Amino acid sequence: QVQLVESGGGLVQAGGSLKLSCAAPGQIFRRYAMAWFRHAPGEEREFVAAIRWSGGNTYDADSVKGRFTITGDKAKNTVYLQMNSLKSEDTAVYYCAAGTRWPSASARDYNYWGQGTQVTVSS
Repeated sequence: QVQLVESGGGLVQAGGSLKLSCAAPGQIFRRYAMAWFRHAPGEEREFVAAIRWSGGNTYDADSVKGRFTITGDKAKNTVYLQMNSLKSEDTAVYYCAAGTRWPSASARDYNYWGQGTQVTVSS
């Protein structure tokens, strides 16, 4: 069973920063596109950003452009989401996902999911 393990969530004041991490098995990390989604109470699950290793491409949602950055470390099989200038509306559970379609902002195109990590931004 494929396990994606997120970490790095927490409570931060508006305007602050957090960095999320997602550790993946090596065969997934090298072959799949990796993405971050978020899910706030009462809202639909929302795409945040994605990255793929072939070509070194990234793909961001408009709502986070200029504030969030997705990167990866091949040596550690880990994807990161650096979140700056956080707003109260960024409060959500953040999920790491792996899928084969590129580019895709649809959760249906991602086959593997982590358990999620809570991010709470206080205003």
